[in-house]
Parts: sequence; structure tokens; C-alpha cells
Amino acid sequence: MCRSIKVLRKQTPPATPVDMQAAALQFVRKVSGFRKPSKANQPSFDAAVAEITQATERLLRRLEPEDRAP
Repeated sequence: MCRSIKVLRKQTPPATPVDMQAAALQFVRKVSGFRKPSKANQPSFDAAVAEITQATERLLRRLEPEDRAP
């Protein structure tokens, strides 16, 4: 797990698209091993960040709230 990726669910205030994109960027950096990809790899890198950002948005939207009642 990337230590710099924070939990976005139940965040106050709610996670913004910028928060989700930053988390996706950190994930892609970790998985790819590139902090900054070459020009040849930049389009693939950017596409992966966009896809993961969209998946994160869908996930957070679809998660059911959990009751913390005893």
C-alpha cells in the first residue's frame, strides 16, 4: 500500500475530485515505478491515472454507509 495515499471514504469534508486524482496518481506511480514517466510512456501513465480516478469516484459513490450503532 502506498503510505501517502489517504483514506477517502468518510472524509470530512468529503473527498474532492482533486483528492481522488492525487490518490490515483500516487497509486500509478507506485505500480509503475515511475515518479515521472518518459515522454513515450506519458500517455499510458496519464490514461491509467484518469481510469483509476474514475473508478475511485464510482466506488465512493456506490459504497453503502455503515452504521456504527452498538
